Amino acid sequence: MTTIGLIRHGVTEWNDLGKAQGISDIPINKLGRKQANKIGDRLLDEGKWDVIISSDLSRAIETAQIIGGKINLSISHFDKRIREIDCGEIEGTTEETRQEKWGSNWREANLGMESFESVGKRGIEFLEEIVHTYTGKRILIVSHGALIGLTLQQLLPTMFESTYIDNTSLTLLHNTNGGWDCTLYNCIKHLI
Repeated sequence: MTTIGLIRHGVTEWNDLGKAQGISDIPINKLGRKQANKIGDRLLDEGKWDVIISSDLSRAIETAQIIGGKINLSISHFDKRIREIDCGEIEGTTEETRQEKWGSNWREANLGMESFESVGKRGIEFLEEIVHTYTGKRILIVSHGALIGLTLQQLLPTMFESTYIDNTSLTLLHNTNGGWDCTLYNCIKHLI
């Protein structure tokens, strides 16, 4: 069995402001660093991890570095396939700004956003490659809310019709002989 721990990066100023981040390279803030330390402490208490992989965006990298420092693991590699959804023209905007600029049906406009299907597909392709490369290992992946959520919706559609992923939440996936199971979803007990 291969175990994958999916972790969303720590909170950023843009998260707090309700701005779409997408592939904009926004760092985590003071609270985000505190959250990363808390999940690092939790992971240290919950068994040994073999590998940690991060998105190539700085908010995920710093979160992964903090976690790695706690559990004594260096980041194996950075992968752009697990970066956040490309939000096109809406990056850096709030819902209010989007409605002012493009109207209440802005989601239907062609604003250069990556499709949900494409995000989930690259997430699944990445996970399948990781399972093949690290069969039988315990792998932490530090990524982003939409990437994690959309991947889960395509990977296990009957389990996840919709998703919400909190900052520094932990979701556990297990792959046994090519079959996927999720035993923990969006857990933030370390933050409470």
